[in-house]
Amino acid sequence: MAEEKKQFSGFSLVLDESDSENPQIENVAKPKDKDVAEPEVQVKLADVQGDPNSPLYSAKTFEELGLHPDLLKGIYDLKFTKPSKIQEKALPLLLSNPPKNMIGQSQSGTGKTAAFVLTMLSRIDYSINKPQAICLGPSRELVRQIMDVVLQMGKYTPLKAQSAIKDTVVENEVVDAHLIVGTPGSLTSMIRKRVISPEKVKIFVLDEADNMIGQQGLGDQSIRIRNLMPKGCQVVLFSATFPPQVRSFASRFAPNANEISLKADELTVEGIKQFYMDCRDENHKLEVLMALYSLLTIGQSIIFVRRRDVADRIATQMTNEGHKVVSLHGKLESGERDQIMDDFRSGKTKVLITTNVIARGIDIQQVNMVINYDIPLDGDMRPDPETYLHRIGRTGRFGRTGVSINFVKDEKSFQEMKAIQDYFGCNIIRVPTDDWEETESILKKAIR
Repeated sequence: MAEEKKQFSGFSLVLDESDSENPQIENVAKPKDKDVAEPEVQVKLADVQGDPNSPLYSAKTFEELGLHPDLLKGIYDLKFTKPSKIQEKALPLLLSNPPKNMIGQSQSGTGKTAAFVLTMLSRIDYSINKPQAICLGPSRELVRQIMDVVLQMGKYTPLKAQSAIKDTVVENEVVDAHLIVGTPGSLTSMIRKRVISPEKVKIFVLDEADNMIGQQGLGDQSIRIRNLMPKGCQVVLFSATFPPQVRSFASRFAPNANEISLKADELTVEGIKQFYMDCRDENHKLEVLMALYSLLTIGQSIIFVRRRDVADRIATQMTNEGHKVVSLHGKLESGERDQIMDDFRSGKTKVLITTNVIARGIDIQQVNMVINYDIPLDGDMRPDPETYLHRIGRTGRFGRTGVSINFVKDEKSFQEMKAIQDYFGCNIIRVPTDDWEETESILKKAIR
């Protein structure tokens, strides 16, 4: 069979020329739901003979999916009563036999994790003590969150699961877990040391896939791991965003895949009220942040900054003023990072100052405010709409109302924010910084 190598950001992926696409598109009418505004879902079937209107491609209940009773028990323990809109369309395609690849694009908080975890658990033969399902995520924090879902959903099965992140694997001890969730660097190291064998892997998942294959370091490692997967292994990519250049490569990473996505105009995360505040300079930004503290603690809040030293400096200055905040970034020790996230998840801490380390995929239901202390920029220092969308998606989870506030301090940062506003065609509303009574009134109303 003819093979070729395609280049992307300096690394290569072995591809099969025989894979082709000629999809059909299904448009699903948007339902009216008084609790959650469900997005309109588009489905592209790789099978040109497939009927997109067939009931085989939709499931209104988990029972229709033919799952093992032990998995159904795990699902109901997680308080899922019926599939979300994205699960309704994705799960029948993910679980079909023979397995088909999938590229899924869906905003944060729509049930992506449960969909691919359920698929991984369904593919495992529990009588074989070898890795059969592998999932990669871009950060330690996201890997731990996915593993929590795996353990809860699989708790009535004989599942053995293992994290592949720093400080979680005994040196040189062969891993015989059925399911592995890890970061690309740690998993690459474990495969290189031969403590993990991919020979029996049936499903390979990338969460936050646009970041995983579009970012130089992560992409190189992810592709090397992908190339080690057995022939016929199901490849599943999920993300909230897929920039055009990454989407093109994703279709080669997961060839001949079914595709599920939100309509493009649904990707501004409805339910999140977006504001900006004019600040005079860096010092004034900190003053405004401190003045916002009482509003930040109504629920929980995440403050995103560009650099680790800024996160630490703000946390120190706010703590010195008597405000209870914590900072989180990649320079911290593994145990410290875990403790900070566990305390934030439990509600023990209310305000988290962080870099983009938790901009993607992290689900903390009580978060109702996100502040972009620094407007997100990409590696070329240009406005970064995808990261903006991921950041503000930490609030407004599963249809709840959320608030995002952007700090601008000069013409440059205003134009950066305006570029993001124009990209999404959304309206980011100015909130005054010189009339605190009006500011509190506007934001308290939005948070409610």
